[in-house]
Amino acid sequence: MSLGPTLETARLILRPPIAEDFDAWAAFVADEEAGRFLGGAQPRPVAWRGMCTMTGAWTVAGFSMFSVVEKASGAWVGRLGPWSPDGWPGTEVGWGIAREHWGKGYAPEGATAAIDWAFDQLGWTEVIHCIDPGNVNSQNVARRLGSTILRHAVLPPPLNDSVDVWGQTREQWQARRNA
Repeated sequence: MSLGPTLETARLILRPPIAEDFDAWAAFVADEEAGRFLGGAQPRPVAWRGMCTMTGAWTVAGFSMFSVVEKASGAWVGRLGPWSPDGWPGTEVGWGIAREHWGKGYAPEGATAAIDWAFDQLGWTEVIHCIDPGNVNSQNVARRLGSTILRHAVLPPPLNDSVDVWGQTREQWQARRNA
């Protein structure tokens, strides 16, 4: 049973998370370096709740983050996509890639497909990316996507993190994609 669409890029499959993703998901969120700007390392029970929250958002909101699967190997490499829980500073397309897959360009490749989908299917007028001011890697991904810093915000409880809100409007995205 699929809760949402499957998107494909040249190298990736983006689909709603499934139970078989859990071990890789839990390993990803347990990694201190990968989780440094995503709330810190999490034990398996917290990882389970987080995965179920994102999976449940497909039913409640009609969108959520996708599991990212590498086409060539079938490996789960991360999660990314639309995210806008109650109290969030806007309509976000975010990303988190497992450390062993950093540097392969998967975040911008997958985020591009997710942003296209958010604008085309969800009708969003703006896409943001909430990025810790110290997260240089995600800032670089945002720049590759054509985003700039729009404002600053504090994430809702229990996070309460101060972030830079990067992003762009649908018109800016489409103009860049058509150029």
